[in-house]
Amino acid sequence: MFEVYRKEIIWGGRTLSFETGKIARQSDGAVMVTYGGTTVLCTAVGALSAKPGIDFFPLTVNYQEKAFAAGRIPGGFFKREGRPTEKETLVSRLIDRPIRPLFHKNYKNETQVIATVLAHDMENDPDIIAMIGASAALTISGLPFMGPIGACRVGWDNNNYILNPTLEQMQNANLDLVVSGTKEGVLMVESEASELSEEIMLGAVDYGHKEMEKVIKSIIELAEVAAKEPRPLPDEPVEKEEYTNKIKKYKKIFEKAYKEIDKSIRSKRLNEIRNEVLLSLGDEANTTLANVLIKDLEADIVRGNILKTKKRIDGRDTQSVRPIVAEVGTLPRAHGSALFTRGETQALVVATLGTSQDEQIIDALEGEYRSRFLLHYNFPPYSVGEAGRVGSPGRREIGHGKLAWRAINPLMPTDNNFPYTVRIVSEVTESNGSSSMATVCGTSLALMDAGVPIKKPVAGIAMGLIKEKKSFSILSDILGDEDHLGDMDFKVAGTHEGITSLQMDIKITSITTEIMKTALEQAKEGRIHILNEMSKAIGSSRESLAETAPKITTIKIKLDKIRDVIGPGGKMIREICEKTGAKVDIEDDGTIKIAASDSESSVAAEKMINDIVAEAELGVIYTGKVVKTVDFGAFVNFLGSKDGLVHISELQNARTEKTTDICKEGDTVKVKVIGFDDRGKVKLSMKRVNQETGEEIVFNKEEK
Repeated sequence: MFEVYRKEIIWGGRTLSFETGKIARQSDGAVMVTYGGTTVLCTAVGALSAKPGIDFFPLTVNYQEKAFAAGRIPGGFFKREGRPTEKETLVSRLIDRPIRPLFHKNYKNETQVIATVLAHDMENDPDIIAMIGASAALTISGLPFMGPIGACRVGWDNNNYILNPTLEQMQNANLDLVVSGTKEGVLMVESEASELSEEIMLGAVDYGHKEMEKVIKSIIELAEVAAKEPRPLPDEPVEKEEYTNKIKKYKKIFEKAYKEIDKSIRSKRLNEIRNEVLLSLGDEANTTLANVLIKDLEADIVRGNILKTKKRIDGRDTQSVRPIVAEVGTLPRAHGSALFTRGETQALVVATLGTSQDEQIIDALEGEYRSRFLLHYNFPPYSVGEAGRVGSPGRREIGHGKLAWRAINPLMPTDNNFPYTVRIVSEVTESNGSSSMATVCGTSLALMDAGVPIKKPVAGIAMGLIKEKKSFSILSDILGDEDHLGDMDFKVAGTHEGITSLQMDIKITSITTEIMKTALEQAKEGRIHILNEMSKAIGSSRESLAETAPKITTIKIKLDKIRDVIGPGGKMIREICEKTGAKVDIEDDGTIKIAASDSESSVAAEKMINDIVAEAELGVIYTGKVVKTVDFGAFVNFLGSKDGLVHISELQNARTEKTTDICKEGDTVKVKVIGFDDRGKVKLSMKRVNQETGEEIVFNKEEK
């Protein structure tokens, strides 16, 4: 019934296997990929024809994690998987980015790739397996995919690169780099690093590219026995030559428009010319084809001018960064805020400090964990002068926010040094170039303005590439049009000392190590320039927090005292919060965090807690209150909630007939700790303390 094909190799010390022919046989391509004990089913389906008038490639990639893969039941009321998690969205983008440029340019059929995690061994992250599986499914599908691609994760232990480190190895890793590409070169890089040098980062990319060649070879061998017949490609439109000749007549007009430096004026003029071209082709014109040819002409103009003159659309040379204005304290009520403007790109970034109760709880396949650093990126339509829908964040917003998060995260203080939950919100208010890198710069400024003790300031820069045959130019701080018409989007973030995040997407089949090395060196110069401009606004974190920020005090108590602070049914901790207005969080290791809006509340809560956990010390004199009198003495509350017994013989230095002759309930007295009984109860004395001065009275042997 099944015609199963299987390929297996040893890769990174673990078995990597591909299997096809048994599951999801009605898809165009379906491959089950297993690495170690993690399994992902990847499928690819392409429509038989393109929809009329479509001028883009409608590719959809969906990566989905099933809770059963880890032997878990989903949380929540419905107990089933719902909207994509942040990780599912990010991995979908990881798969999409390297495969999209490898489809034939004339292929416009709706295509979908789905990667489903079926088993997770808690050691091998499914994301790399999903990328490899998607490549294998497309390669055997018969669709016009010019792959295959390979992918791997690279770690760094300060001496050697690690291929596909396990989840445990990644917990304290200095580098988390995902690289993907073809046999010819690299197509995509995504990474987070702990201020590593350009040489180490480039070495990691080269190492990963070499290691993935084994995977590419295996996919080709699988395709040789299991691939379907390739589909015929669409014919070139018959009008193409005619339209090309007509559109070329507008070349000089387009060239003149692209000399306009101001984006809004330039965009308006270009739209006018495009409409004029379409009208000249007649009412029955193939507008889809015409728009493609117009874009090709514009690309030739912009790219050719840069390669010939080294001058760009806005008049800059290839290495210059646009003018920068950095401001902090933009919003007076915010805990920290910054406005970062670079040319026509601007981000308003706000930092908000919270307590551990504000941490984000993430329900992942690997188990539940908490995040205390959140970064949310928003891209409203007005930022590019458009009217559009405003709703929940899309894949782009999530991806850009995560890129900025990766750039800043290695510099964030530990919980021990700064016990706050930090949320960053970046509102992109203008965009013509990389708004994600503007977010990195604005986040660094806002954190310092808020008094968050980040180790060093961080800046980011976006690089571009124009490549024609053997000639190429690297562009620093690219514009939106240069990104749209160029061959590479290369984003680098870091400090003066090294790189913290690197992201690269290639629109051509691959790039060489030489190009990447040049881009990294040029990016370093730009990054340091931006950092110097940022330092004019603020150079390091403020020493104190904003008045509006919560004040958190951390204290440590013994483990056996936790229940005393909580009290029966939480009575004590509720009382502390109600009386002082502070928030109190108690952790299992005895760490207590007190959060309050003012120092008075914080001090009051800390005192109440210290009174509860304090232990009586032998020989120390305390002031207390009589809470009960009995025939044999008086009980005195002398230390927080602690009571001790003053025996009738210790009330005065003389015989006492009745306890109430010396003290009554409610009296304030001074007592000395003279011992503890077998059950740990405290023995007190009043007669050994001068009740007026509080000084100790020492008796000789006869007086005692």
